[in-house]
Amino acid sequence: MKILAIGNSFSQDATRYLHDIGLADGAHIKVVNLYIGGCSLETHWDNVRNNASLYSYELNGQETGKMISIKDALISDDWDYVTMQQVSNLSIDYNTYQPYLSYLSDFVRSYAPDACQVIHQTWAYEEGYERLTVELGYSSQLQMFEDLKAAYEMAAKDLGGLKIIPGGESFQIAMKNGVTNLFRDGFHASLGCGRYILGAVWYQALTGRSNMPNTFRTFDEPVDDETINILKKSAYQAVIEYGWDVS
Repeated sequence: MKILAIGNSFSQDATRYLHDIGLADGAHIKVVNLYIGGCSLETHWDNVRNNASLYSYELNGQETGKMISIKDALISDDWDYVTMQQVSNLSIDYNTYQPYLSYLSDFVRSYAPDACQVIHQTWAYEEGYERLTVELGYSSQLQMFEDLKAAYEMAAKDLGGLKIIPGGESFQIAMKNGVTNLFRDGFHASLGCGRYILGAVWYQALTGRSNMPNTFRTFDEPVDDETINILKKSAYQAVIEYGWDVS
């Protein structure tokens, strides 16, 4: 399987462990993340129009030092999936998605016509984080999640009913299940729990294979066995709730 993510640091978080989770389950997944920190859909489209080679080409969760344009990435391989997302601070407002998301989707279809396009749902900031309350004006992270969830649902609908990879939903479920260390700085995913649950969500959604028996444990920071089990169950619940078939 070959997956291309058009994103930023949030897709970097989500894809860090995806290739290795696959290897632990006997599945080879090529994962490429196109990375520009804080990149919005509008900026992605500007870069498309200029054919700008401004993206760090991250392969299988690792930096390569290679820079590339979206067009060159799209034509570089036969992709099974191409994911798209909004930058986190704008994810709450669907007015910031369009028309750039539709333009980007059409461009992807032109150069990767056989790829399945999916929406990567990002996540709400950590409770009490200054950007959540001061910059965005929320009194709780649940309010932010509800707004971004609605925006991503509109995005999926506008593009013809695309499927959503429920990264943000998995965070909400995990927090309800008692996981407290999903963030590393208030908004990025933590190097252990946060990145692992995102990888588990992506793996199950895109492969249809359950992550419950997966033996992957090579995290960038320690995660105990009890927490791993909670993260697995939370990821599975999110994927099932969003209509993905997992066996």
